[in-house]
Amino acid sequence: MTRYNFQSMAELLRIAADEGLTLAGVVLRYQEDLEGKSREEVRRAMGERLAIMRAAARKGLHEDLSSPSGLVGGGGKLLEERRLAGQSLCATTTARAIALAMAIAEVNASMGRVVAAPTAGSCGILPGVLLALEAEKGLEEDLLIDGLFAAAGIGMVAAGQASLSGAALGCQAEIGVAAAMAAAAAVEMTGGDAVQAANAAGVALQGLMGLVCDPVGGLVEIPCVIRNATGAAHALVAADIALAGVQCYIPFDEIVAAMVQVGRALPPELRETGAGGIAACPTARKLARQMGIRDTHTHGAAPAEG
Repeated sequence: MTRYNFQSMAELLRIAADEGLTLAGVVLRYQEDLEGKSREEVRRAMGERLAIMRAAARKGLHEDLSSPSGLVGGGGKLLEERRLAGQSLCATTTARAIALAMAIAEVNASMGRVVAAPTAGSCGILPGVLLALEAEKGLEEDLLIDGLFAAAGIGMVAAGQASLSGAALGCQAEIGVAAAMAAAAAVEMTGGDAVQAANAAGVALQGLMGLVCDPVGGLVEIPCVIRNATGAAHALVAADIALAGVQCYIPFDEIVAAMVQVGRALPPELRETGAGGIAACPTARKLARQMGIRDTHTHGAAPAEG
């Protein structure tokens, strides 16, 4: 058992305080001990994941993509074109992050290679934030790898205390946890300490509490891809709040526990069955039928038209 082992954010923060480390520092040492590998080897392995994220971003922004249904593809490119034309309403970092996040999520929807972070359906948020900050702040790759280790710590705590599945706890467990991971990574990469990173994660997750999983036709396309973009923006907001010194009074562990309670209270229609929420809208049901997908609607929305 490594002395860097942790099961909760409270334990992770205690180790960070005792050892004078950031979140990334604790997680890196934990992984070294767990795998019995050198620091360089562990960082190299994380760098390989970053390379996959970069490749997905390039593919999403520069290739003509289309999901099997034809409903998703090209959104990230459109956002990037708008950013490059100076037309985005968002600040530059956020504009870049949402374009990247959507583009990477579209790569996933079109059966491309991505890094689940923590899930494939939420794969765009973390790399969107990391790569946007790299470009806008001129960060070195080593800082991005640090960000990935910080994000991993958040994901490990959440996975140990809850499920990361939309089918179990709704989209809050996917997009919500991804935003928490990205927010902590952003703080880590820009000089924040462990407490600020944990606060950022808490702000992000509580802001997406109760988000339902309602994929149209049961496919990870609508509204999943757009939620990656909004999740990336949300993560940056949470990071700014934490870095400004605004206190998140509810500890991250308690927020995760609340997520579990809320997720278990969600009816099956709102947990990835495609039978409620956006998926039960008349237009969504019509689209699903056009794709040859069985209508799983049971109740809770108006009858489908046409």
